[in-house]
Amino acid sequence: MGAGNEVRGDTGQTGPSRTGSDRAAPERPAAPGGRRWGSRGDLVILAAGVAIVVVTIAPILVWWLTNPPDQRMVDLEVYRDGGRAVLRGAPLYEVLTQPPQLLPFTYPPFASLLAVPFTVISWKAAQWLWMALLYAALAVVVWYAFRGLLKRAGRWTPVAAAALLGGTAWLMPVFDQARFGQVGVLLMALCMADCLTERPRWPRGMLVGLAVAIKLVPGVFLIYFLITGRRQALGNAVLTAAAASLGAFAVLPSDSADFWFGALLEGGGRTGAVNGTTNQAVNGMVARLYLPGPIGSLLWVTLAAIMAYAGFRMARRTTLLADGLLPQGASAAAAGPGRAVAAYNLRLAAVAIVGLLSVLLSPVGWIHHLVWMVPVLGALLGDGRDVRRRLICGGFWVWFLFPFPWWGAKLLSLQQGLITKIPGKILQDAFGLAAVALVLLLGRWLVNRLVTGVPDREDAPRRPPEVDNLAL
Repeated sequence: MGAGNEVRGDTGQTGPSRTGSDRAAPERPAAPGGRRWGSRGDLVILAAGVAIVVVTIAPILVWWLTNPPDQRMVDLEVYRDGGRAVLRGAPLYEVLTQPPQLLPFTYPPFASLLAVPFTVISWKAAQWLWMALLYAALAVVVWYAFRGLLKRAGRWTPVAAAALLGGTAWLMPVFDQARFGQVGVLLMALCMADCLTERPRWPRGMLVGLAVAIKLVPGVFLIYFLITGRRQALGNAVLTAAAASLGAFAVLPSDSADFWFGALLEGGGRTGAVNGTTNQAVNGMVARLYLPGPIGSLLWVTLAAIMAYAGFRMARRTTLLADGLLPQGASAAAAGPGRAVAAYNLRLAAVAIVGLLSVLLSPVGWIHHLVWMVPVLGALLGDGRDVRRRLICGGFWVWFLFPFPWWGAKLLSLQQGLITKIPGKILQDAFGLAAVALVLLLGRWLVNRLVTGVPDREDAPRRPPEVDNLAL
């Protein structure tokens, strides 16, 4: 703006534009909602957010990092032993961790290469580093899952983000990720970033491919890319996974052959008993019925096929509805804020459905694999304006705070006939049954609620909030 022009200040008065040293003054960084960070109030809010994170996360860190050495972060020890095997040239899939766990390495060879850096630092340093990575990844997931609410929070975004981070950290699946030193939250962050970033700076599909190379379970997103017509993303994912796997094959040819033609086919023989309480997949729920072998296998295959058909069909419908409102990669400004928000919420719901399917359809879907509850809760909550969605989100959040499956197993151990057997069985499958219900809730009820709330035109009159909140 030239020196002769006039500008309007915060007071609404006009006057000569600023020049010289006034114009050279540094601007404060922009905050959500177009504000500028740097005021004392902003710093206080930021400090409050940090305090909330410390208060909510510190007890988890203290609890697990001071647990007996053989009872904490046992899966991280599996990764470290895999990395040590690579450095020693030992057979990767014959390695077992120290007693009493005696756990084998169950991941693709590429994962063992990524674990090598954790072998050159102390066990204590490795635990702290892993916890830092876990909660950094959870922060990424929270941003994608609760983006609508965080954007609405404006100046209070640090407090809202901290509260959401702390609240999700105490969900049983996420809590168990810290307990075992698991990789699930990091893989979920990769998949969500790949599917939900509007205009990624990387080839879309690359992060999913990387996740698949580390662990095969995220492969459900290859099916998702295929059925939703995202062929370029599918190609990028397959090429990335193949490149990483072939690279590992070049470095570890013998171990790669052992995995792809041996350990991979052993299934539950390496991962643990499929009828254990912690297995909340369809296979686990069927196995705990203790039916004769062929009948149980047939029932599992049938139920898994029905779940896959229904779940992927709803994920596809949800995504195509989102693409109809705003094609992926298109400008949100061109579509209008209402349609853009609805399109993002629909895509988030679809990704959450696919994430739940990755657990339900797997032969073993441990409780800590259900970290996909975080995007599920984000999809249910939205921007927090809808009362009914808030109540449902809160109900499922509370449900996953408590170890209901273990309570069910304890109830069954009382052996008091049907009085304990029926409720015990239901509670033992509590998380798996909830995951099945959530696939249906996201794919039908939430989608219909989102679509009916979007006006045909951005300038069309909207229904009053109280009507929208009460209508099904």
